[in-house]
Amino acid sequence: MIIKILGTGCKKCKELEANAKAAIRDLPGDFSIEKVTDINEIMNFGVMMTPGLVIDNVVRSTGKVLSAADIRTMIAK
Repeated sequence: MIIKILGTGCKKCKELEANAKAAIRDLPGDFSIEKVTDINEIMNFGVMMTPGLVIDNVVRSTGKVLSAADIRTMIAK
């Protein structure tokens, strides 16, 4: 499963990345987390407000910092 954090490196983007790492820490399976900082690539996802969370190329959240528990729930779906 590929998880992408969309954002230019602001505090909220870093928080979302940390929460994503915490979310997958104890989960079974193969996960990778990628940071996407290029504004054109972010816009290709249709995201206008960062941070954004993309799971397997599907935008799951924009404009907010999700908790690790929220991200775990999204992964389970």
